[in-house]
Amino acid sequence: MGKKARSILVAAAVALVAAGGAYAWLQHRAGDDGVLRLYGNVDIREVQLAFRQPGRVAQMVFDEGDVVTAGTRMATIDATPYEDALAAAEASVRIAQAEFAKMRRGLRPQEIAQAREALNRASAVADDAERNLHRQSVLLASGASSQRTVDAARAGYEQAIAGVKAARAALSQATEGFRREDVSAAEARLASAEAARAQAATALADTVLHAPSDGTVIARAREPGSMVSSQSSVYSLSLDAPVYVRAYVDEPELGRVAPGTPVRVLTDSSARAYRGQVGFVSPRAEFTPKTVETADLRTDLVYRLRIVVDDADDALRQGMPVTIEVDDQPGAAAGNGAR
Repeated sequence: MGKKARSILVAAAVALVAAGGAYAWLQHRAGDDGVLRLYGNVDIREVQLAFRQPGRVAQMVFDEGDVVTAGTRMATIDATPYEDALAAAEASVRIAQAEFAKMRRGLRPQEIAQAREALNRASAVADDAERNLHRQSVLLASGASSQRTVDAARAGYEQAIAGVKAARAALSQATEGFRREDVSAAEARLASAEAARAQAATALADTVLHAPSDGTVIARAREPGSMVSSQSSVYSLSLDAPVYVRAYVDEPELGRVAPGTPVRVLTDSSARAYRGQVGFVSPRAEFTPKTVETADLRTDLVYRLRIVVDDADDALRQGMPVTIEVDDQPGAAAGNGAR
């Protein structure tokens, strides 16, 4: 075989290999049925449950693997300190209410009557002091009294007049009631006491930990008798819904996976095909993570997808690898409804 013939055979072999690679690539991307197949992992949401208040754990109701429903009581801490705090706050509210009511109503009728009688006594004393001053002045003119006596009488009269003014002001204050500023201050103290009571009631309610949604307990981190600080995790809860699948698609196929596009989710452990739809397409490109078990794609730039599984069940578990079929070709869905 000549040199030219060998070159022709090599070129033909290269072309054949390239054609085979292109065919395999097309089979991987869309398959001969026009279905786009992607690969990803189940991404179930988890919640770390913790008390908002510190204290001693009194009860842990569930164990790992238990199924809970939203609103179920899962754990409690000793509520005694918080009950005492709420009782003290309620007493403070009652005191503030009484003070505010007193300020708003003003003095009692008996107190107003006492102020009026005090003014009458002060007026009587002033009248007597005035007569004494007049008498001592007359006696001084006749030589029967001294200047010192007259000065003392005048001082007593002036003191009596001052007492009348003070008694009159006290009666006016008793009649008019407390100042608006004092009433406003009492109202503010009442509002502060009520806020403290609400805060104490919230703290008491926080001694009970409830499940935020339906799910499965995957970790129990504390036991009764343990001291926990606020925000210390006591349970890890895997949420039943929604169940997501994290997958990746390269740029040429982005047009086939718009949000809302229906998909099928397939697993290796079951023949069931789950229904879902594309819920999110990342606007940012990234390298394919190694968890996507397609070696030829690991170095490509791709876009992350979030698939929302509509009919998930217990067979879909956190991290499980899955295959996503995007069947956007007309008429193709009829023959590919399940595997």
